[in-house]
Amino acid sequence: MKAVGARLPRYDGVAHVTGRTTFVDDARVPGTLWVKALRSPSHNADIKDLDVSKTEAMKGVHAVVTWKDVPLLEYGHLSALGIPADEPLLAKDNVRYKGQPIAIVAAEDEETAQAAVDAINLDLEEQPPLFDVRKAFDSDAPVVHQWGNWYPHFEGEMDRRQIRKGSIDEAFDRADAIVQGVYRPAAIEHVPLETQVCQVVPEADGRLTIYSCTQALYFSMGVVAAHLQVPLNRLKFVGGTVGGGFGGKVDTATETMCSLLALKSGRPTKWRWTREEEFLCSSTRAPWHMEIADAVTKDGWILGRKMLTLHDSGAYSRFSPYGLTKHSFHHTGAYTIPNLHFDGYVVYTNRVPTTAMRGFGVTSVSFAVETHMSRIAKELGLDPFEIRLKNANRKGDTSPNGIVYTDPSTIPTILAVADELGHELPADYRTMSSEKREGELLPEHLVGQIGNSEDH
Repeated sequence: MKAVGARLPRYDGVAHVTGRTTFVDDARVPGTLWVKALRSPSHNADIKDLDVSKTEAMKGVHAVVTWKDVPLLEYGHLSALGIPADEPLLAKDNVRYKGQPIAIVAAEDEETAQAAVDAINLDLEEQPPLFDVRKAFDSDAPVVHQWGNWYPHFEGEMDRRQIRKGSIDEAFDRADAIVQGVYRPAAIEHVPLETQVCQVVPEADGRLTIYSCTQALYFSMGVVAAHLQVPLNRLKFVGGTVGGGFGGKVDTATETMCSLLALKSGRPTKWRWTREEEFLCSSTRAPWHMEIADAVTKDGWILGRKMLTLHDSGAYSRFSPYGLTKHSFHHTGAYTIPNLHFDGYVVYTNRVPTTAMRGFGVTSVSFAVETHMSRIAKELGLDPFEIRLKNANRKGDTSPNGIVYTDPSTIPTILAVADELGHELPADYRTMSSEKREGELLPEHLVGQIGNSEDH
């Protein structure tokens, strides 16, 4: 308990500021080969020919790997959770985003590896790309994915994540006003100071030692083992300090490919992405398109919410079905709304596949919800703090997916913000708490949504 409330120095702070922290790029192994990748110059194209014979014959080149060399070409990060795999480790028949890896090379040095990549003969037939999720549903839209333009494998083979609670039609009929808004936060690159880096060492006993900057060591180990079709005990992952991840280093971007080259060459391999590669083809936070329509009363109660979300997954699924699921459970934000109609789609485009970033699936919808709450207050001419406090989650309220809240922190948080800003509130709002609803805070439209925490 001595640490509670105390100002403790970071355990790694001195090493960071004095430059003594060890990162993956600091691993030095004699005889290491340098890795480079042939990446797609096109956003969407069919591969008509891929000839690596000239590269394989070059002096200083020790291994070239294409899709033919991968024991299990497609394995999804969420395959173990029932999310079907859809992304090849190396492109086979087509490329779906600019920068997609097609072939990888291991050579004596970086310059030779790049020259070897440049010597690969690649013949592409361009196809029209799709970049706008709003156009993905048009009958004449380019088809991005083998499953179509949106993910079809939610429960019961549904093509969307949907939530239904109460009666949205009744809520809209009873409303004094319908407040609508569209919110479109853009893609964000993580920009870690440390780019994607990996060092793989083939050991004498047949195992691979993999120095990885992954944020999820055992997660990445499982992905590599699945692609290589080897047991986990054939791999030794060495983690450590991640030079900035923020969600962007859960994708196992380099480990499997370096491992394939190490196995084929019998030499240690290393791949350090350039900053250009990091910006071109590392995953980003997804762009979202969110449409919200709220049924509200003139005194600020939210009776119902109808929402449509289009999540831009990029060219493949990766973690997007999971991200949209989290998004759907939080689409009411920190507020209790008894009648809900939510439809969310994971949409494929010819952008780089998107991934986690700081509150994956939740941060973007929180931005939309809070912006929308302020819009409601403005349209109704009400105090934005008061409308939030009135609709805030309390003990016994139920979430969009039916979970009973036992210790929500919405009200004390809002009150603390108001206090810090010097925002004056009426006495009955200043004394609000998170306790169960009663009296004026339990109007008729909320009675039916109160749950019993003992039932969950």
